[in-house]
Amino acid sequence: MIRRALLSVSDKAGIEAFAKALEKKGIEILSTGGTAKILSDAKIKVTKVEDVTKFPECFSGRVKTMHPLVLGGILFRRNDPSHVAEAAKLGIDPIDLVVVSLYPFSETVKKGVSWEETIEQIDVGGPTMLRSSAKNCESVTVVCDPMDYDRVLEQIEKSGDTTSEFRKELAAKAFLHTASYDALITEYVSGGKNRGLLLRDGRDLRYGENPHQWGKFYEVLSSSAASAASRIEKPLHSPLGLQPRGSVEESFTVHQGKELSYLNILDADAAWCLTQEFSEPTAACVKHANPSGVASHADIAEAFQRAYDTDRLSAFGVIIAMNRPCTEIIAKKILDQQIFVEVIAAPGYEERALTLLRQKPKVRVLELPATSYLPVRQAGQLPADTYRTAFGGMLVQNGDTRVIAASDLTCVTKRKPSDEQMRDLLFAWKVVKHAKSNAIVFAKDQISVGIGCGQTSRVDATYLAAKRARERAQNAVMASDAFFPFSDAIEEAARHGITAIIQPGGSVKDAEVIAKADELRLAMVTTGVRAFRH
Repeated sequence: MIRRALLSVSDKAGIEAFAKALEKKGIEILSTGGTAKILSDAKIKVTKVEDVTKFPECFSGRVKTMHPLVLGGILFRRNDPSHVAEAAKLGIDPIDLVVVSLYPFSETVKKGVSWEETIEQIDVGGPTMLRSSAKNCESVTVVCDPMDYDRVLEQIEKSGDTTSEFRKELAAKAFLHTASYDALITEYVSGGKNRGLLLRDGRDLRYGENPHQWGKFYEVLSSSAASAASRIEKPLHSPLGLQPRGSVEESFTVHQGKELSYLNILDADAAWCLTQEFSEPTAACVKHANPSGVASHADIAEAFQRAYDTDRLSAFGVIIAMNRPCTEIIAKKILDQQIFVEVIAAPGYEERALTLLRQKPKVRVLELPATSYLPVRQAGQLPADTYRTAFGGMLVQNGDTRVIAASDLTCVTKRKPSDEQMRDLLFAWKVVKHAKSNAIVFAKDQISVGIGCGQTSRVDATYLAAKRARERAQNAVMASDAFFPFSDAIEEAARHGITAIIQPGGSVKDAEVIAKADELRLAMVTTGVRAFRH
């Protein structure tokens, strides 16, 4: 039974109402500092911790709860007769419920204040209370997130106590909370040399990369100060745009479909990231994490159709993503054309679209928040980091969210691109960023008419793009994710009717490449930025 609770919170949201509810149930409330004052001002009966310990808070509040009468009340085992006898002998009363939120260290770091001021926001007693309570979760309920207040009260209302299963859940959450909190402090104190990375909520996938492999999907909690938040240290924007959940459901919705597999998530991530590059209505078809077709159009249904028509042969078992809600017209097109689709990812769905898609119950229909990528960049926030294992360690980089505008381009040839060509060049550049290197994209009228990717030779990538484009390459433009080491790919492109090229530039053979482009009467602009994707 819960008879005595310790409340000491930095985040005061909801604490007054929670304490009032505890008081009504006859639960004695212990508290400290600012929390005790707020509760007292609200006419809630509170016993100060220093009145229990007979020792005042000291050193500007650095020491207040770390005392045997407090820690002992949390840690002694209620089902161990020797512990119970010792507690009685020492005059230690049990504390059955501990509610703590930690000093806002991450918020302080983000303010960019001095070392001295930041260090003062390292909580010591709070993590000690949380870890002690979590360790003794067979008897003690620990709460580190205000979102759990109602759940705790519901259980107390039913039986006067919480269930063992619920206490274990909250204990795991508390350990995760203190671990991420400590990881953030470690990164700050070490000047970024050390970094914490935690994975949580691992969910089983249908299988891994192949059916004989198992797979799991975890949310990422990073110690990066830029991504940390004031309550639970929150995960960075993950591939599916997941937001921190606490005890609520994730912010993406699976409307229907078979269980997701490892590759479903990889491919859906690739498709979703690509569409989020565009502010215009844009749709993409993706296979094996590479785009097979991408198109922008004022009408999202037309954008989808154009993306699909680009390479229908490759779009078998396809992932479809769009940056506008999926309409009834799009759902009807998928059904009428009998498209074999594995996953659809969109920021929303018309109700009639969902009704139609239920005719294909195996199709995984995902709804994601449209703010995951592009608006984050526009708001000037740091992009999501990416993680990859190598040599038993971890490679980490920030996401490639560099936006190239017409003003960033340098025309290096005698011929200048027209306004229409410039529009297509920028479109092609956004697409080529999301194709595996070496990558070449042919585009015309904001449609990727041909894509060659994942090749060891840039000439081969150009040849494959031309093969897929066929006659559509005539008067199209070309994007290359890296510079041209020789002029051979330029010649191959010109043979198929390409009239303008966008590429990073920076090759020792730039002069030769530019001269060849001039000879072939091509327009060429450089970005000064490479867009490899491995």
